[in-house]
Amino acid sequence: MAGRTFQVYVFMRLVRMVLYFLAGIAALALLVDFTELSNRTGALADYSALKALGVSAMRVPFILQVTLPFVMLFATIATLIALNRKYELVVARSAGMSAWQFLAPTWVAALFVGLAGVLVLNPLAANGFSLAQAIEGSWKGSSQNRLFNTKEPWLRQSRDDGGSILITAKTVANQDITLYEAVFIEVGEDGRVVARHDAASAHLAEGEWVITDVTTSAPRRRPVLAERMTIPTSLHTEVVRQALVPPDMVPIYALGRQIDAARSFGVPSAPFSMQYHSLVALPALMVAMAMIAATVSLRFVRFGQSAGMIVAGVTAGFLLYVVTALAKSFGSAGAMPPVVAAWLPVVGGILFGIGYLLNHEDG
Repeated sequence: MAGRTFQVYVFMRLVRMVLYFLAGIAALALLVDFTELSNRTGALADYSALKALGVSAMRVPFILQVTLPFVMLFATIATLIALNRKYELVVARSAGMSAWQFLAPTWVAALFVGLAGVLVLNPLAANGFSLAQAIEGSWKGSSQNRLFNTKEPWLRQSRDDGGSILITAKTVANQDITLYEAVFIEVGEDGRVVARHDAASAHLAEGEWVITDVTTSAPRRRPVLAERMTIPTSLHTEVVRQALVPPDMVPIYALGRQIDAARSFGVPSAPFSMQYHSLVALPALMVAMAMIAATVSLRFVRFGQSAGMIVAGVTAGFLLYVVTALAKSFGSAGAMPPVVAAWLPVVGGILFGIGYLLNHEDG
């Protein structure tokens, strides 16, 4: 009974520490994003400080999702160091508890945080970030001063006359497929540019693009302004989402439908499949981070505190994160199966933690 009480105590300590870290990161992220957003959009007509604060708040869950593995790493290290400094782990050992017994709550807490990150934080992050991008895009939706060499991805749409239309946008609203600061370039059958349409926004309706505040440019013609125009299209919403919407902006409950739709239309589904398997593996990644934190946090009382060991633990966690990001890049590019790319680094990190603890605690 005493052992179980101590395990609940460790679990609650770690969960509180994770919440403290998340609150601190959220406050810092809100401040930085609000400052950057104000610098970008402060001169626009629709800008207000209250609106900008709301837009920045919508982006905070996305930032928290990115930093969640490091939050788990640092929170576990801080919790175990605090328990060690107060000799609570020494008392637990003297009462007959093994390291596996008082570390088990940290792994359960990591699993719990990972599941919350997938089921709660991810939908908030994806929908919130997409909505924030759409709002900012509507503020900046002007057809003036738009560059041709945009870094955003391009989508090709075929035309009945044998030509094609190239489409891109600065910002994409995922929910209703609305493009902000969009560019449509009409290319003839001979490969020459026929016209270019710079639009404040473009909405994918049934069988057509509805674009507003358009500036149409053509060779040897003056630009023509129009409040609204339509361009016929046979593109499906899932195809547009596949080409223009980053996988991070699709919540986990919609990824399966997006993958199936991409496969049915014959377009690559690897980026969305990689994102899906990465989210599924997130709870296990949290456990791996907690194990790595435990390898450098248990022996301070007996052998003296060592900043070098803390740095080594942080470095090991950072390397695991880097390897995970590299594997995700390979999986998104189709160089390796997404399920392998998602789980291989995670399993490696867990095995490393188990091997280290077996050697130093039970060896």
